[in-house]
Amino acid sequence: MAELIILPAVILGAIIGLYELILIHKDENFQGSHWLTHGLHAAIWAIIATFAVMNVEFVYENLIFLQTVKYLDNQWIFRGAIGLITLIKIHSASAVVKTTVGSSKGLKETWAHSLIVVLLIYFSPEIWSLIEPLVSSYL
Repeated sequence: MAELIILPAVILGAIIGLYELILIHKDENFQGSHWLTHGLHAAIWAIIATFAVMNVEFVYENLIFLQTVKYLDNQWIFRGAIGLITLIKIHSASAVVKTTVGSSKGLKETWAHSLIVVLLIYFSPEIWSLIEPLVSSYL
Protein backbone atom coordinates (compact mmCIF):
# COMPACT_ATOMS: atom_id res chain seq x y z
CA MET A 1 0.00 0.00 0.00
CA ALA A 2 1.31 3.42 -0.95
CA GLU A 3 1.89 6.08 1.68
CA LEU A 4 -0.95 8.58 1.69
CA ILE A 5 0.07 12.26 1.75
CA ILE A 6 -2.96 14.29 2.82
CA LEU A 7 -2.06 17.47 4.71
CA PRO A 8 0.80 18.58 2.41
CA ALA A 9 -1.38 17.94 -0.66
CA VAL A 10 -4.27 19.96 0.75
CA ILE A 11 -2.01 22.83 1.89
CA LEU A 12 -0.11 23.06 -1.39
CA GLY A 13 -3.29 22.55 -3.42
CA ALA A 14 -4.98 25.37 -1.50
CA ILE A 15 -2.02 27.66 -2.15
CA ILE A 16 -2.08 26.82 -5.87
CA GLY A 17 -5.86 27.29 -5.87
CA LEU A 18 -5.51 30.71 -4.21
CA TYR A 19 -2.88 31.66 -6.79
CA GLU A 20 -5.24 30.55 -9.56
CA LEU A 21 -8.05 32.55 -7.99
CA ILE A 22 -5.84 35.66 -8.07
CA LEU A 23 -4.92 34.97 -11.71
CA ILE A 24 -8.55 34.45 -12.65
CA HIS A 25 -9.50 37.77 -11.09
CA LYS A 26 -6.68 39.47 -12.98
CA ASP A 27 -7.29 37.78 -16.35
CA GLU A 28 -10.99 37.59 -16.64
CA ASN A 29 -13.37 40.00 -18.19
CA PHE A 30 -15.97 39.79 -15.43
CA GLN A 31 -19.04 41.46 -14.04
CA GLY A 32 -20.47 40.51 -10.70
CA SER A 33 -19.39 37.25 -9.15
CA HIS A 34 -18.54 35.22 -12.28
CA TRP A 35 -14.84 35.26 -11.45
CA LEU A 36 -15.49 34.11 -7.90
CA THR A 37 -17.69 31.13 -8.80
CA HIS A 38 -15.31 30.12 -11.57
CA GLY A 39 -12.37 30.68 -9.24
CA LEU A 40 -13.78 28.54 -6.45
CA HIS A 41 -14.36 25.74 -8.94
CA ALA A 42 -10.75 26.10 -10.09
CA ALA A 43 -9.41 26.22 -6.53
CA ILE A 44 -11.23 23.02 -5.57
CA TRP A 45 -9.87 21.31 -8.68
CA ALA A 46 -6.34 22.50 -7.79
CA ILE A 47 -6.59 20.73 -4.43
CA ILE A 48 -7.91 17.53 -6.05
CA ALA A 49 -5.25 17.57 -8.80
CA THR A 50 -2.45 18.27 -6.33
CA PHE A 51 -3.66 15.43 -4.13
CA ALA A 52 -3.64 13.08 -7.14
CA VAL A 53 -0.16 14.15 -8.22
CA MET A 54 1.29 13.85 -4.72
CA ASN A 55 -0.34 10.42 -4.24
CA VAL A 56 0.14 8.83 -7.66
CA GLU A 57 0.56 5.27 -6.35
CA PHE A 58 -2.45 5.53 -4.04
CA VAL A 59 -4.71 6.95 -6.77
CA TYR A 60 -3.48 4.42 -9.33
CA GLU A 61 -4.03 1.48 -6.95
CA ASN A 62 -7.50 2.57 -5.83
CA LEU A 63 -8.98 3.73 -9.13
CA ILE A 64 -8.94 0.39 -10.92
CA PHE A 65 -10.08 1.81 -14.27
CA LEU A 66 -6.77 3.72 -14.52
CA GLN A 67 -4.94 0.40 -14.73
CA THR A 68 -6.56 -0.25 -18.12
CA VAL A 69 -4.91 2.87 -19.60
CA LYS A 70 -1.49 2.06 -21.02
CA TYR A 71 1.54 3.89 -19.54
CA LEU A 72 -0.35 5.51 -16.64
CA ASP A 73 1.61 3.35 -14.21
CA ASN A 74 4.55 5.72 -14.83
CA GLN A 75 4.27 8.59 -12.35
CA TRP A 76 5.57 11.20 -14.83
CA ILE A 77 3.00 10.23 -17.45
CA PHE A 78 0.27 10.16 -14.80
CA ARG A 79 1.26 13.66 -13.69
CA GLY A 80 1.26 14.78 -17.31
CA ALA A 81 -2.26 13.39 -17.76
CA ILE A 82 -3.44 15.29 -14.68
CA GLY A 83 -1.74 18.41 -16.04
CA LEU A 84 -3.40 18.03 -19.44
CA ILE A 85 -6.81 17.50 -17.82
CA THR A 86 -6.18 20.61 -15.70
CA LEU A 87 -5.24 22.70 -18.72
CA ILE A 88 -8.34 21.57 -20.62
CA LYS A 89 -10.52 22.17 -17.56
CA ILE A 90 -9.21 25.68 -16.99
CA HIS A 91 -9.82 26.77 -20.58
CA SER A 92 -13.13 24.94 -20.95
CA ALA A 93 -14.52 26.55 -17.81
CA SER A 94 -13.22 29.92 -18.95
CA ALA A 95 -14.75 29.59 -22.41
CA VAL A 96 -18.27 28.57 -21.41
CA VAL A 97 -18.98 31.41 -18.99
CA LYS A 98 -20.74 34.28 -20.71
CA THR A 99 -19.86 37.79 -19.71
CA THR A 100 -21.66 41.00 -20.43
CA VAL A 101 -18.61 43.24 -20.42
CA GLY A 102 -16.83 43.70 -23.73
CA SER A 103 -17.63 42.09 -27.03
CA SER A 104 -16.23 38.61 -26.58
CA LYS A 105 -17.55 35.48 -24.95
CA GLY A 106 -15.71 33.82 -22.12
CA LEU A 107 -13.58 34.94 -19.26
CA LYS A 108 -10.30 35.09 -21.19
CA GLU A 109 -7.92 33.13 -19.00
CA THR A 110 -4.45 33.46 -20.56
CA TRP A 111 -2.43 30.45 -21.68
CA ALA A 112 0.63 31.61 -19.75
CA HIS A 113 -1.26 31.67 -16.45
CA SER A 114 -2.86 28.31 -17.20
CA LEU A 115 0.55 26.78 -17.90
CA ILE A 116 1.96 28.20 -14.67
CA VAL A 117 -0.86 26.58 -12.68
CA VAL A 118 -0.36 23.27 -14.52
CA LEU A 119 3.38 23.32 -13.85
CA LEU A 120 2.81 24.11 -10.17
CA ILE A 121 0.50 21.10 -9.92
CA TYR A 122 2.82 18.86 -11.98
CA PHE A 123 5.85 19.66 -9.83
CA SER A 124 4.00 19.90 -6.49
CA PRO A 125 5.84 16.89 -4.92
CA GLU A 126 9.19 18.53 -5.70
CA ILE A 127 7.97 21.93 -4.54
CA TRP A 128 6.76 20.39 -1.28
CA SER A 129 10.11 18.71 -0.69
CA LEU A 130 11.74 22.16 -0.95
CA ILE A 131 9.36 23.94 1.43
CA GLU A 132 8.76 21.06 3.87
CA PRO A 133 11.86 21.82 6.01
CA LEU A 134 10.63 25.41 6.42
CA VAL A 135 7.12 24.50 7.56
CA SER A 136 7.61 21.11 9.22
CA SER A 137 7.87 22.61 12.70
CA TYR A 138 4.43 24.18 12.25
CA LEU A 139 2.66 21.02 11.08
